[in-house]
Amino acid sequence: MDFPWIYLIPVGVIGYLLWSKRSASAADVKALLERGAQIVDVRTKGEFKAAGHPKAINIPADQLEARAKELDPARPVLLCCDSGSRSGFAVGILKRKGFKEVHNLGSWRRIQSFLS
Repeated sequence: MDFPWIYLIPVGVIGYLLWSKRSASAADVKALLERGAQIVDVRTKGEFKAAGHPKAINIPADQLEARAKELDPARPVLLCCDSGSRSGFAVGILKRKGFKEVHNLGSWRRIQSFLS
């Protein structure tokens, strides 16, 4: 019997609702950027090379634990990826590492609306 794909719809809806509640608002992002927030794109190196914002730092999610020392824990961190799920996961990694101001920006495409 094939996998019943219909069961993925509720999982996707729940995932989106959780992501949308955790994603930083536009006002929050603008204020954080004014305070010198670091933008970290947690997509793979290949994804980032294909399309990424030049003001973002690329640290893939699977390397974030080991490379967190490249970031300044005294400055806010805005995390992004393709959809917001990997960046949501990355929030937990940095918070466990002692970062206080860590926010899920969601999709890296949102950066365009905040930075010129």
